[in-house]
Amino acid sequence: MSNLLVNTRDQQFVLFEQLGIEKLFESEAFKDFSKDDLLMILNEAEKLAVNVIAPTLKEGDEEGCHLKDGVVSAPKCYREPYKKYCEGGWINPMDSPDVGGQGIPASVGFATLELFGAANYAFCMYPGLTHGAAGLIHSYGTDAQKEKYMHRLFSGEFTGTMCLTEPGAGSDVGALRTSAKRLPDGTYQITGTKCFISAGDHDLTPNIIHPVLARIEGDPPGTKGISIFIVPKYRVNDDGSQGEFNDVITGNIEHKMGIKGNATATLNFGEEGKCIGELLGNERDGIKIMFQMMNEARLGTGMQGLDLGSAAYEHAVAYAKERVQGIPIWDMQNPNAKAVTIINHPDVRKKLLWMKSHVEGLRSMCYFTAYCMDMSKVATTEAEKAKWEGFLDLMTPVVKAYTTDKGLLICSLAMDVYGGYGYCSEYPVEQYLRDEKIATIYEGTNGIQALDLVGRKLGQRKGANVMNLAGLIQANYSKMKANPELGRAASILEEAANACLELTMFFAQAGKAGDFLLPVLNACKFLELFGDVIVGHFLLDAGGIAYGKLEAIYEAKGATSLGKKKALQRADQDAAFYSGRIASAKYFANEILTTVKARCEAIKEGDKSPLEIVDEAFSI
Repeated sequence: MSNLLVNTRDQQFVLFEQLGIEKLFESEAFKDFSKDDLLMILNEAEKLAVNVIAPTLKEGDEEGCHLKDGVVSAPKCYREPYKKYCEGGWINPMDSPDVGGQGIPASVGFATLELFGAANYAFCMYPGLTHGAAGLIHSYGTDAQKEKYMHRLFSGEFTGTMCLTEPGAGSDVGALRTSAKRLPDGTYQITGTKCFISAGDHDLTPNIIHPVLARIEGDPPGTKGISIFIVPKYRVNDDGSQGEFNDVITGNIEHKMGIKGNATATLNFGEEGKCIGELLGNERDGIKIMFQMMNEARLGTGMQGLDLGSAAYEHAVAYAKERVQGIPIWDMQNPNAKAVTIINHPDVRKKLLWMKSHVEGLRSMCYFTAYCMDMSKVATTEAEKAKWEGFLDLMTPVVKAYTTDKGLLICSLAMDVYGGYGYCSEYPVEQYLRDEKIATIYEGTNGIQALDLVGRKLGQRKGANVMNLAGLIQANYSKMKANPELGRAASILEEAANACLELTMFFAQAGKAGDFLLPVLNACKFLELFGDVIVGHFLLDAGGIAYGKLEAIYEAKGATSLGKKKALQRADQDAAFYSGRIASAKYFANEILTTVKARCEAIKEGDKSPLEIVDEAFSI
């Protein structure tokens, strides 16, 4: 049910009715879990999100972070929630019990993250980045590094960051200038500056562990010469005690549009020549190692779009059901007509259904991506494992870019539902919109994600990943064509999917002919089309499941006429839910998927005006 953050009924529908994650319990990895166990975990996550984290949303935004006398303070209201978050083991429930986790399925882990992120995403960035840093050490660290850093990160005693970006090397990571000089004892002297470092400095924990990309003196330029180092804010002695300050100085913290409760810092390493780092993994493997954390962060950022979109939508629905204004359009000629709640107005209803269908489709897509992790973990053959890992590779840039783009639009439409009140800080939707915008920019801009999809991911495994996805979608619309309620939506999905697949082939042919600029120029458009088809697929699939469940309810309750069915939808929560899922599938197909073929044809026209126009013509 809705808690003004996330519709938990829909979460359970996606996990247990659509994805059917109970079959994971048959595997060795998840044999100790039951549905009741996972529902209990989700219930505890909801209570923490609603009762502990959500109350910090407005206060954390208003207080923000402050740098004074070299010390950065996070919002005071974050301290107790952070403590409870760590005590509950929420930093790494998806990890093995060997490192303090619970080993729960990633699909359920993503559901808990949606609850927490919808409550206050700026707060969740602290433990989120900490998990990523701990994961790097878990995968690539020595036993000594794991003992010194990893366990204390996973427990939340320390927090972590991700230090890639520099003032002169943002998206072009290979241009970084941070250097590492070998020292006689096997450590390295780190010198350089990193900027836009989320959770870069704060007072929530006594130490912060920075994974830092740097180039060892003498190594080649570009990404191939980059290594990665563990650089703590305070050195950690071999016995685990805290050592001296490690010459990691905060130059400033950013004053931002949103996520104000998270300290985005510029960090200067080695201003006094006393910053010491430990090599993580092998020399010159920095980018390969950091990609583990980058991909995790990209999925987490994609979830930001779902998190804030979900919260904005739930608030907009609640407001529309309460706000009384205007008489219904069909009663305009009645002088005695009374004003109604704005959810009765057609334009508001259409906005809400646009938001609803997108939120539900994004939830299914994001959870499916996490489910791919689970399935790759339980796969019994190399071919099956490769298939699920291929889905994960293909979906990562789509989840990051498509979900955050649509999340921003959902937040904007939610503000429209509120009208002028939505633009004021009295209601939370204006903060959701501000907090969401950064998600389209950081962790690799959405333009870079689109280039990754078109330039790398479509061709991976000689196109097998794309064809496997196309096979899933084809099986879905083929099965659903005979459905009396959703047959038309299935045909629309078929046309959209085929048009998108044809455009994929068109790009491949253009590349072979030497015209790589056309795919590059239209990469963002293609990613949106690709995402529309995937979301349409998941909505149709969910709609088919909902149709079967709803028909069973009608039969059990004796609802044979249209009037009785509508009355049952109003009186029975399950009937209302399933009818809503069917409506989402039909609406999205008609409103979004019907435009896919035309948008694909527009790209095929080959217009290159943005490249042909001279710079001076943009502004005279």
